[in-house]
Amino acid sequence: MSVPGDPAQPDSESCRGTTSSKEDAKWLQWVTHQFETIAGEDGEIDLQDFKKALNVKESFFAERFFTLFDSDGSGTITLQELREALTLLIHGNPMDKLKFLFQVYDVDGNGSIDPDELRTVLQSCLRESAISLPDEKLDQLTLALFESADKDCSGAITFEELREELQRFPGVMENLTISAAHWLTAPAARPRPRRPRPLTSAYWHNHRSQLLCLAAYVGLHVLLFALAANAHRALGASVMVAKGCGQCLNFDCSFIAVLMLRRCLTWLRATWLAQVLPLDQNIQFHQLMGYVVVGLSLVHTVAHVVNFALQAQSDTSPFQFWELLLTTRPGIGWVHGLASPTGVALLLLLLLMFACSSPCVRRSGYFEVFYWTHLSYLAMWLLLILHGPNFWKWLLVPGILFFLEKAFGLTVSRMAALSIVEVNLLPSKVTHLLIKRPPLFHYRPGDYLYLNIPTIARYEWHPFTISSAPEQKDTIWLHIRSQGQWTNRLYEFFKASDPANCGPKRLSRSLTMRRSQRMPQGLQPQPIQSGALAQGAMASHKDVTVELMSYLPKGTPRQGHQGLGCMGTEDRTQAQQEAAAKPRGLVSEMSSENHQFCNIKCYIDGPYGTSTRRIFASEHAVLIGAGIGITPFASILQSIMHRHQKRRHICPRCQHSWMDAVQDEDMKLHKVDFIWINRDQRSFEWFVSLLTNLEMEQAAETQEDRFLELHMYMTSALGKNDMKAIGLQMALDLLAKKEKKDSITGLQTRTQPGRPDWSKVFQKVAAEKKGRVQVFFCGSPALAKVLKGHCEQFSFRFFQENF
Repeated sequence: MSVPGDPAQPDSESCRGTTSSKEDAKWLQWVTHQFETIAGEDGEIDLQDFKKALNVKESFFAERFFTLFDSDGSGTITLQELREALTLLIHGNPMDKLKFLFQVYDVDGNGSIDPDELRTVLQSCLRESAISLPDEKLDQLTLALFESADKDCSGAITFEELREELQRFPGVMENLTISAAHWLTAPAARPRPRRPRPLTSAYWHNHRSQLLCLAAYVGLHVLLFALAANAHRALGASVMVAKGCGQCLNFDCSFIAVLMLRRCLTWLRATWLAQVLPLDQNIQFHQLMGYVVVGLSLVHTVAHVVNFALQAQSDTSPFQFWELLLTTRPGIGWVHGLASPTGVALLLLLLLMFACSSPCVRRSGYFEVFYWTHLSYLAMWLLLILHGPNFWKWLLVPGILFFLEKAFGLTVSRMAALSIVEVNLLPSKVTHLLIKRPPLFHYRPGDYLYLNIPTIARYEWHPFTISSAPEQKDTIWLHIRSQGQWTNRLYEFFKASDPANCGPKRLSRSLTMRRSQRMPQGLQPQPIQSGALAQGAMASHKDVTVELMSYLPKGTPRQGHQGLGCMGTEDRTQAQQEAAAKPRGLVSEMSSENHQFCNIKCYIDGPYGTSTRRIFASEHAVLIGAGIGITPFASILQSIMHRHQKRRHICPRCQHSWMDAVQDEDMKLHKVDFIWINRDQRSFEWFVSLLTNLEMEQAAETQEDRFLELHMYMTSALGKNDMKAIGLQMALDLLAKKEKKDSITGLQTRTQPGRPDWSKVFQKVAAEKKGRVQVFFCGSPALAKVLKGHCEQFSFRFFQENF
């Protein structure tokens, strides 16, 4: 069976299309091999062996398939029985496949499907898709599909009624014509993403700044090497190579620090140079220069070793080889003959730093090793000044900038300790921190900061994206997923903490905190009631809800605490009625077990800008977040909502609303497509309240004025190309149309099963013609490669934020 996977990987099924007869034959060969591996000497397999052979994890479907394949009812399946059944499915017509589907659903075999049988099937479908819904919601799904299919109200669904119902869903009927390789799928290696061709115009469109800078970098090295080698051509080839490499190292070892000047880079993002320089690739260029430094250093060392060996063999040289290489006696160098000893020390220190910077060290729980060895750059600079007579001239300007930035950052970050005032432990081991915002901390949506919590680790600083909007004046939000040693310690620390020990009089502190967190006049916060949670549609976890704020313009009448924003006319009335019918208080009530008010000291360094600062200057922005990669977009979407609200005015008498025609100077957005890909259902609960409020804001707009479109994908859910999910997806579609909200998230936007078909997604974006398209992604590198390839096909600009 299809095994749900990681959202970071491309969807092989969606890219596969109609399976060819050749693939069918390969698949039958795979089934035969699996059968022969499992079957005993009698050449038969029982139910348990059948599960192992076809990787079926849900017992219901395994039993139904087994029963249908066991044509003689012997309790075992022979290879002949299995091949006959599968051949029918592969080469049979759509009617044969539809009959097979009906037999799977007809559990008691009486020729019809009653509501209880359908409920059993849908319950198994939910388990296969890793979806958790309350029993009441499962009943609603069952009745929605049953009542739609039971045309004659006989209390049972016949084969003809099921066929008619399937014909109402063209996509389902289309999938029934696909070969059986989509019904029972062998585990296959994931396809490698197509690598972009570097000589195409689309590749140049997305990489021109990187390529130009790389060409300038290579050209500068060729020039420096040539000039230095030419100046020492009288001393022989080995000296020419050593001096050429040394001159290039003078530049690299000084400029490599400039690439990590985060404050300078953030300032450059606000200038026209951001359109010319590849500021988003500063870390990649830093790593590239690191490799170049190691390579040049080895060549430089080998060239000098060859030169020393030649000198030691000369009759005129009074020194032996080891004296030339390790001592100051030959007087090589401009400071007391220290060139050779410092060169050896530099090479050893460089190799140590290089080894400790490898991904296997940084990502294996040994970040401290990487961090402390990287601090040896100070010792390296000192040794380089003693080693080369001209290095101090190359280091002068970059060194001053570097130390000024470090001194400024250290002063600002340590000037006054901040406090973590609130903590929420969310699903998938995500820690939501609320930090008291410093008065002069100004940032833009999508920025990140460095966080230090002495209680967790005194000397460690880690970068995290700010998930709150700049318009939220009192606190800074961070959503931190536990993926490493430090983040796991953070989560476990708060999980083990007794809420009562986080501070005296917790409820009094809570009330004081909530009253102190007030927005400026005209931007009044209101808790957002999530319809999904109110109806109990999502998995029932009492500890995972997050309260987000809605920004209301002046003149907006308050409607209790329903989070309706500023609705207009009939839409406002309808939304108020819907919200009033829902239970209140479910979003703001959080378990004290996972929601704590505390006062823990911390320090922050930042903010620092990222590629997401370009979003507001885009015309059509496509925001793609995978898992916790939503955090920069959470800040951006909240800020977009705030700016949109600032443009709206409401007459206090007649409640008529209108929008200013003039937008912010730095906001050129005409359309925003937000795509969020999650592995499981619980992950959607991180920001469901924010998305609910965004949808409500959009509901007040006319169709032409709606600028935001949400697209939600759940990769663990089986799609309509899997027989086990056909009934479930039909039921979800019917209930979503009836209730005008999705049963999985509670949003109006329907959650799509599986992974996106990126070709179709980008084709739709291109067809809208809302302006120049720019794609912004935050997530895993594997998915980034896939998206970059598709963007180059459509000539979209692609920007990636690493996290």
